[in-house]
Amino acid sequence: MVDSGGDYGRPHHGVRAVVFDLDGVLVDSFEVMREAFSIAYDEVVGVGEAPFAEYNRHLGRYFPDIMRIMGLPLEMEGPFVRESYRLAPLVQVFPGIPELLRELHGRGVPLAVATGKAGERARALLGRLGLLDLFEVVIGSDEVIRPKPAPDMVELAVSVLGVRPGETVMVGDAVTDLHSARGAGVAAAAALWAGVDPAPLLRESPDVVLHSPGELLELVAEPVAATP
Repeated sequence: MVDSGGDYGRPHHGVRAVVFDLDGVLVDSFEVMREAFSIAYDEVVGVGEAPFAEYNRHLGRYFPDIMRIMGLPLEMEGPFVRESYRLAPLVQVFPGIPELLRELHGRGVPLAVATGKAGERARALLGRLGLLDLFEVVIGSDEVIRPKPAPDMVELAVSVLGVRPGETVMVGDAVTDLHSARGAGVAAAAALWAGVDPAPLLRESPDVVLHSPGELLELVAEPVAATP
């Protein structure tokens, strides 16, 4: 059952458009990211164990921004991207996500992705998984001036989808997703099915807490029947 979160005046039902984060929401890429990060760290830094636990705390942000926050060389991006492409066949879609996306698409609900990944890499991954055509737009962090936690990506998605912020929900598994949603004036939904630590998300008082993908359907407005 869907949990209501904070009191922010956002509708918990009647949603007409959905913006999704990618990693940890649509796809399980955790181990792929761990391996890609570890290889990039070993190649560029080469001293000690790769600090993936700290990297993991910043997921949702653009990779170069995480490197700046962690004080790591920006040169790690090259091998990280290379290994991410190489390991992409290992990325799996979360159970229930294909069914959810096809149901929403069938209802005529416009869908978008706003991801910390670069746009080209995100679209390539979704294309490999057979999901790309279900989205009106896929926006990467390299395609806006200010990536998450700024609202730019979600604002752009809302504009492309042709909907109002008040009838849109952003589904994410990171605090950066919730901040981006709030800044754009859309409902912020915390997705917990990836097994993330819920405490940081719940401290942000999300508008909605989703324990499984199918729960999102409870928020979506029924399609309006055509007039005969």
